[in-house]
Amino acid sequence: MDSNTISRIETIINSSPIVVFMKGTKLMPQCGFSNNVVQILNSLGMSFETFDVLSDMEIRQGIKDYSNWPTIPQVYLNGEFIGGSDILIEMYNSGELREKLEIALAS
Repeated sequence: MDSNTISRIETIINSSPIVVFMKGTKLMPQCGFSNNVVQILNSLGMSFETFDVLSDMEIRQGIKDYSNWPTIPQVYLNGEFIGGSDILIEMYNSGELREKLEIALAS
């Protein structure tokens, strides 16, 4: 991955406390896994930004290399990769996600 792609990814990640790289947008998710993440964050009342990887193939592949995580969606909290759909569902069901988000956004 070239330095321009890395720089673009880091700019996106740092553009908001919660960033989701997903297929589609938060208003129109284009896959069930992306929709799961949007629904979870909405149910927690969290403000978040999204990046549609379908609109940019360099970012679509680059984010997988950047995080060393093979799937989309990917969720970042204060610049840190926290997981994809399955991990967010697990964290949401255990209550850990709400706690992690509230602590991170309060600091």
